[in-house]
Amino acid sequence: MNLDFSVVVNALPYLWKGMQYTLQLTATSAVGGLFFGTLLALLRLSSNKILSNLAAGYVNLMRSIPLVLVIFWFFFLVPLMAQAVTGAERPLQIGAERTAMITFILFEAAYFCEIMRAGIQSIPRGQVHSAYALGLTYGQSMRLVILPQAFRNMIPVLLTQTIILFQDTSLVYVISATDFVGAASKIAQRDSRLVEMYLFVAAVYFVLCYTLSYLVKLLQKRIAVIR
Repeated sequence: MNLDFSVVVNALPYLWKGMQYTLQLTATSAVGGLFFGTLLALLRLSSNKILSNLAAGYVNLMRSIPLVLVIFWFFFLVPLMAQAVTGAERPLQIGAERTAMITFILFEAAYFCEIMRAGIQSIPRGQVHSAYALGLTYGQSMRLVILPQAFRNMIPVLLTQTIILFQDTSLVYVISATDFVGAASKIAQRDSRLVEMYLFVAAVYFVLCYTLSYLVKLLQKRIAVIR
């Protein structure tokens, strides 16, 4: 095989723009997913059966459907549903980038919910009773006592899920969003250098994900020593 990696060198500025979008999507989805996932976790642990069942149903639904299908459904069906509800002449124009951001936040919220639920349940009940004894309300107990400890306990798992999220963002190319993989795919098809481009993409993902996973393991050991 006559491999020519000069195409990769020439395409680096365009690939970097794609990587910037991938990192932006990962960070936004992680923060949004963690926020809504924490709210879902609190609802799942609520004594209100209606709220608890609704949160559980949402989590089970999202965890049972492939992410690529969620992206497709949101990209194609939501604009049509919005058109039917509003009576507009044309489907609502959401766009690939906003579709990806909203979809990933909604999807990741289900996974972060289960992580945070496990973190909250790992805190001894005695601390909750102690907070109540000090006169704290349920909200204050969660905000000042339970959630900070749950976040600390779950940091390695949260970071691991974020690494998985970083890998999953490559699926946005199916709706023509120009992420890192999408940018590489366009260059590969334009220059007919699929092998070189996809080898480079695989190498970048491997180096980044392996390095981040190794750092998470070190952090997990450090947290275990602190405990």
